[in-house]
Amino acid sequence: MSTERPNIVFIMSDDHASHAMSCYGSRINETPNLDRIANEGMRFDNCFCTNSICAPSRAVILTGTYNHINGVTTLSTPIDGRQQSFIKLLGGEGYQTAVVGKWHLGHGGHSDPQGFDYWNVLPGQGDYHNPTMIEMGEEKQYKGYVTDIITDLSIDWLGSRDKERPFCLMYHHKAPHRWWEPDDKHADMYEDIDIPEPETFWDDYSNRASAASEAKMRVDRDLNERDLKGPAPDGLSPEEEKRWKYQRYIKDYLRCVASVDDNIGRMLDYLDEQGLAENTIVVYTSDQGFFLGDHGWYDKRFMYEESLRMPFIIRYPKEIAAGSVNDDMILNVDFPATFLDYAGIEKPEEFQGTSFRPLLQGSTPDDWQTAMYYRYWMHLAHHNVYAHYGIRTHKHKLIYYYADALGQGGAVDDTKEPEWELFDLDKDPLEMNSVYGDPAYAEITSKLKDEMHRLQAEVGDDRYHRDVD
Repeated sequence: MSTERPNIVFIMSDDHASHAMSCYGSRINETPNLDRIANEGMRFDNCFCTNSICAPSRAVILTGTYNHINGVTTLSTPIDGRQQSFIKLLGGEGYQTAVVGKWHLGHGGHSDPQGFDYWNVLPGQGDYHNPTMIEMGEEKQYKGYVTDIITDLSIDWLGSRDKERPFCLMYHHKAPHRWWEPDDKHADMYEDIDIPEPETFWDDYSNRASAASEAKMRVDRDLNERDLKGPAPDGLSPEEEKRWKYQRYIKDYLRCVASVDDNIGRMLDYLDEQGLAENTIVVYTSDQGFFLGDHGWYDKRFMYEESLRMPFIIRYPKEIAAGSVNDDMILNVDFPATFLDYAGIEKPEEFQGTSFRPLLQGSTPDDWQTAMYYRYWMHLAHHNVYAHYGIRTHKHKLIYYYADALGQGGAVDDTKEPEWELFDLDKDPLEMNSVYGDPAYAEITSKLKDEMHRLQAEVGDDRYHRDVD
């Protein structure tokens, strides 16, 4: 019976930064339905992705392995669905499984969703309006707004399920991914107000590696007319034009978030109405963070906080104390092990994450991770971000820009000079001043390098391009 093992509703949006959620203290918007999940469960303040870009993060969440293992290192390396996934394991133990919405791990052959009883997904990024979707291999055209449609289809599947068996639904929104196209309902939100600019909006990229200044994701320079829904007005000064572009960008982004929030409210109401809420784990996350004008940027990819950090809120009334907050470090690679733990299924040896169920129960194991390893592989592609890897602890972040494509699909074969960055997160939480090379940090730098190499070896990512001083 479904009461014996919890159901799982895993809700994932695309590019939704935690600092655009009111339960995380957003200065720029409110998300009342997402707040319901946090208020009735647990909010994690240190959830991080191992590679801040869409397809690689999704592959990590599905397979429980880092990208050098699952093969999805970039947007141009589709998944081989024949490998193990937590969905296949749930299905093998009686769970009904479905994925609806954004897939973004390739289509056709072995890249189609595998192990799901039902799947209906967008091809590639998909469209915001009147989207085509692929249902069990067949293309279908839908009329309406994509966020509403994905919710309708998800609720329809829940209504058709076998009510005697537990289920796992991966309910994946396209929004608020670029090109940030809101629906009619929210089109005029924020029309008469100015959204506050982030503290680092006027960053000049000094005191850091050249990777920051070379990136092509600046609000003032790199947003185009499609992003902004038209040209900037004539006669603006450079400062005025940057501010105008930010307002155009962030308002459309937040309008898309508002639709996601409304639709998640519909899902939560459905679970309540069907008597499912008590025995259902509800998770909300995004595939990575996003720059919302922070450092003058949009997009993600970097190991800087706004990009690295994922929102993660989770509700399970049977076990998680309402309104709880956790500061321990969890990673997207840990999600599958946690879901299997709740389903009573042993984690396969090849899964590299660890169940954080003890954290959800209110206790932190003595040996819980206090450092995480990150790697971005897609050198120079799309936004000219250098390939890099690094380590983040609770107090420091060390980044090595090895700046080499290393033959990765979709990366640009144009090697740059390697560089390091080190940030003291206690003294410099906004990451404005790298202290790499400062004699006062020599000892901590050495220790961080040793720990990074240990983590590389632990996850098996020690066969590529070793860093150099």
